[in-house]
Amino acid sequence: MNKIDYFKAKLEATISPMDFSQAAKAEPDKFLIVDVRNAPPHILKQKITGATIIPLRELAERIDELPKDKTIVVYCWDTWCNMAAKAAVILLENGYDVLELSGGVASWQAVGFDFEPVA
Repeated sequence: MNKIDYFKAKLEATISPMDFSQAAKAEPDKFLIVDVRNAPPHILKQKITGATIIPLRELAERIDELPKDKTIVVYCWDTWCNMAAKAAVILLENGYDVLELSGGVASWQAVGFDFEPVA
């Protein structure tokens, strides 16, 4: 794969927090954002507002909870975390339309977007 193909593929598979925020406002019924972080409750204290939590370790058993008529946007911790990429592969192999949120929850926080407490 050459550099152009790599970057085109990356853009097709990811969405930035800013682009997601705009797209979700324009078409709120098109997307479902899913938090796939594996973390104990004392660490996982907040999530992106409106996100569904399905930890990566539970995704295979809970995959039927996700609608196939929406684009699933998955996120994990940061650029060093690959849980969202692993979740995307599982979902794509099962016929879902998936995007990875670039930079995970850290990038969402860096741009100042909303969070809500995890119940």
